[in-house]
Amino acid sequence: MATRRGFITGASGIGTAALLGYAAAPQAAAATADGAAGATKVSPQQAKDSLLAVNAGMRTNYAVLKAELIKHLSPVIVVQNDAKGGRFTLVTESGQESANPVSETFELAKSIAHVPLGIFSVIASYLADHIPNLPNADRIDPHDLLMVAFDDDTSTAWIPPLQAYAATLTTARQNLPDAGLPAALTTSCGNILDAALRFIDTSVTTQSFDMKSFEDFSGSVYPDIRTNMEHAAQAQIKGVQDQMTAWRAKVGETGWADLYCVVISQWTTSVLNQNTIIIKDCMNPAKVATHLIDLPGLENPVDPVFTALDNLARIVQDNVAAEMVFPKDTKVADALKGKEDLLSDEILIQLGTARGVTKSAPTYNMAAGAVCPIKK
Repeated sequence: MATRRGFITGASGIGTAALLGYAAAPQAAAATADGAAGATKVSPQQAKDSLLAVNAGMRTNYAVLKAELIKHLSPVIVVQNDAKGGRFTLVTESGQESANPVSETFELAKSIAHVPLGIFSVIASYLADHIPNLPNADRIDPHDLLMVAFDDDTSTAWIPPLQAYAATLTTARQNLPDAGLPAALTTSCGNILDAALRFIDTSVTTQSFDMKSFEDFSGSVYPDIRTNMEHAAQAQIKGVQDQMTAWRAKVGETGWADLYCVVISQWTTSVLNQNTIIIKDCMNPAKVATHLIDLPGLENPVDPVFTALDNLARIVQDNVAAEMVFPKDTKVADALKGKEDLLSDEILIQLGTARGVTKSAPTYNMAAGAVCPIKK
């Protein structure tokens, strides 16, 4: 294995910079003709560029180290959340292997549980842009509703797509008994589909719907949705735990004790992600806080395994860099090792909102359009 010193020394500064797209720092000084030291006059912009080149050089060296470190990360489990319960990839020194360990019950149960959301997606833009007197009215942001309800609420353009979705639901209802689901799950799925088809039929016949009629429908099937959630959770827990047990035996106890797990998810499922919850209990408890990493994003990356390893490499090298670069300030070191920006504390201090310091809550000035501290 190449040592860190050997690897970095082996890459020339200029060659590496060119490879990664950075320009070499401009020469800021030169010797005079007679050999005496003499500064060459540079413009202010050239001076600034020479300073910025320092950071460019840091980023070049940092990227080179990270690229090499990726090759040495082991063992790592990368989890890509998907409709099937998650695709899991084990990365070890000997290679990679992937699996979708969750049974199809998970996907089938969730598919039918999503029916109310499927109907909502068709009709939402045609809602009236005001909130009726409903029990949960105070929980709906009027501005959010105004943005979602962007179509004419007197239009009936929602009928064809809703009828098309009803056709899909009808086929599923007809075939449900042959899907081989547990009895309780078959019943709950049937209840959801039947109620959805009744809502659609009534809405299409009367050429109308509103927030109340939809909530009456969705509220009526909530107990059945909970049943589907129960079956989906059971399938996911068993599948993930079985896979983790198998890979633990393969990796061995010594390797498993230092296992990293990176869970890729969308922002909407990044807190208490279902796979993170299950995996946590399968890892070395002493390492969970630092070795179980949720990586939220916008959409699934093209190459989830590389994305996970690339981010993990940065985390791992920052763990070491933090202690070596900031040996005299553990608070700043922890910021470099964690999710905080290094400037966060200084910004809080300058804004007068440093941790442990209480400040009057701001008020919003509608006329000025800015947040103004309350004057005492």
